[in-house]
Amino acid sequence: MTTRREFIRGAAASGLVFCACGPIDLVYAQGSHKHPNLGSRRKPVIINGRRVRTIDVHSHCLFRDAVALMGADAKSVEPPVKGAPEHYIPVSDEAAVEERLAAMDAMGIDMEVLSINPFWYRKDRDTAAAIVKVNNERLAELSAAYPGRLTAFASLSLQAPDLAVTELEEAMTRQGLRGAAIGGSVDGEDFYEPKFHRVWAKAEELGAVLFIHPQTPPELAKRLRGNGWLSNTIGNPLDTTIALQHLIFEGTLDKFPGLKIIAAHGGGYLGSYAPRSDHACFVSPVNCNPDIVLRKKPTEYLNQIYFDALVFTEEALRHLVAQVGPGQVVLGTDHPIPWEEHPVDRVMATTTLSLAQRAAILGGNAARLLNIKDV
Repeated sequence: MTTRREFIRGAAASGLVFCACGPIDLVYAQGSHKHPNLGSRRKPVIINGRRVRTIDVHSHCLFRDAVALMGADAKSVEPPVKGAPEHYIPVSDEAAVEERLAAMDAMGIDMEVLSINPFWYRKDRDTAAAIVKVNNERLAELSAAYPGRLTAFASLSLQAPDLAVTELEEAMTRQGLRGAAIGGSVDGEDFYEPKFHRVWAKAEELGAVLFIHPQTPPELAKRLRGNGWLSNTIGNPLDTTIALQHLIFEGTLDKFPGLKIIAAHGGGYLGSYAPRSDHACFVSPVNCNPDIVLRKKPTEYLNQIYFDALVFTEEALRHLVAQVGPGQVVLGTDHPIPWEEHPVDRVMATTTLSLAQRAAILGGNAARLLNIKDV
């Protein structure tokens, strides 16, 4: 195991520049960058003499006027976590937004792609539409006001697929958003169901990225009770795993080969145990549909899905990259929830990655995927 001291010593000889930034040595250049929207000085990441723009595809926010539309259910929206108050970003309060930008600076993040975990899937069509309208208008306002620092995935009323198609087109063509954030299912209905195909077809047509963020599978709620917040620590990664496996095994990714998907939290458990999928239909043909003939092995579909790097250790990141490829991994933090407070360090300390691969994961892959241009 390489120690941080050994890593820094070796990195200094290989093109990385560091400065001391608190209890952990972050990977920044000695120079500085001053953003017009923020008075503090932001030190950029430099690899081989070139600045790397760091893009966090997994960061959250909430808007109080949208949450209020939940009525009596509004209190259940705020997550029971550290960082919950920081979810709320008052668009008109410049000081509050700059506080968010300062927190990004402290993490070494140049740009966040904001998203809102769906809390409206069980609401009626009109209520869901109203919530989504507020969310997407606010997200578009933030993106326009702070280009280069904030962009966003739209919200969708997926329980009404025809409405979701209209919302996605509006988000992509008129609001300047990058795609849409969706749950792992829609109130227990999985994404391979034909009713959702029109949404995936529109996303494919528009080049919209779908960011799958899990929710606790309701059918497992009883077993996930108890100490350790298992509904999240186990339930959320499992929800993503189930969503991806259905998209693969039901042939949805064959029907929509141009679909662009990012899976949160490293894609759940799939990246850690994917090869078992390749053996399932050989071992038990009776549990596989003979009418669904996949175009390639199940594990090969992972090479067309993107995964965030929120996997906590260098070894876990090494394994994820080995499984899906370095071009399929993007930076994700879950900010403002403090799961990973030093995301740049995590990538840079993964010494099995080349400098080019680290630069790609820190921002290059996301910029290409989301069509983020220099601002």
